[in-house]
Amino acid sequence: MKFTREEIEAAQRTVHAAMPPTPQYTWPLLSQRLGATLWAKHENHTPVGAFKIRGGLTYFETLAREHPEVRHVISATRGNHGQSLGFAARRHGLGATIVVPHGNSQEKNAAMRALGVELVEHGDDFQAASEHAALLAERDALHRVPSFHRELVRGVSTAYVEFFSALKDAPPDVLFVPIGLGSGFAGAAVARAHCGVSTKIIGVVSAHATAYRDSFRAGKPVESPVSTRLADGMACRVPVPESVEVILREADDVITVTDDEVGEAMRILFSDTHNVAEGAGAAALAGALQQQARWRGKTVGISVSGGNVDSDMFAGVLARTAS
Repeated sequence: MKFTREEIEAAQRTVHAAMPPTPQYTWPLLSQRLGATLWAKHENHTPVGAFKIRGGLTYFETLAREHPEVRHVISATRGNHGQSLGFAARRHGLGATIVVPHGNSQEKNAAMRALGVELVEHGDDFQAASEHAALLAERDALHRVPSFHRELVRGVSTAYVEFFSALKDAPPDVLFVPIGLGSGFAGAAVARAHCGVSTKIIGVVSAHATAYRDSFRAGKPVESPVSTRLADGMACRVPVPESVEVILREADDVITVTDDEVGEAMRILFSDTHNVAEGAGAAALAGALQQQARWRGKTVGISVSGGNVDSDMFAGVLARTAS
């Protein structure tokens, strides 16, 4: 997946018209804990609390320009993608229907409704919701927004262009990126090429949703069951073939982290930086901690990709003391 310099610069203009760049900080306590210089890219600081907003903005800008006849869109989500589409659709005066599985995060559902989204609950997991969204799109003649698309990746790449540009004098040796359906990882790879850095990129998936790790090892898309309780943003059962191609080409490795490791990373982020991270948002730190012996004394980057965790769940996570 390649983009011209002009395409990336246009994405930056589109994104930054709606939100400022998010910060990247090196936190002394995190660096001390890891035994490395750790830089955190805070995508939990966007207007919807997650990196996905960037892709929604570029997707809708292109949609409005190329297909002005579209007045209503539909998609499926576990939450952050849906907020991204709701935010962008409202800016363009479009309607949006979002399908979520039963039992989805109540606070993410509320946030989507607050953005004007029509919410539909269907199925027990993301894949079932996605399949239902496809049926509704055909039945009601709605434009269906996929969860992985070139225009989404173009927008998401702006996060990592900001990151690598800010650290251009000393780019990190490695960047850990959580993988849900893969737009975040693909965006990081696009930005790495755009900025001309040699940072290794390691994808992080849930040990309870291993489709992309299994696909990476098999060299082709492999489905895997989902049982994660904490990392709903990584709860992928069926990988996207185009996303797998990017990961096979660009990843140094794809590793798994358990819900216990993710919970510990959520507690550590809060205790060491007082940032709130959802499960997927803490997965990159969980991966870095798991591999800290490999990167000791190096410069490590992590993506805090989102902070949208339900308060009751976060209270339960914090009930255990960070080690």
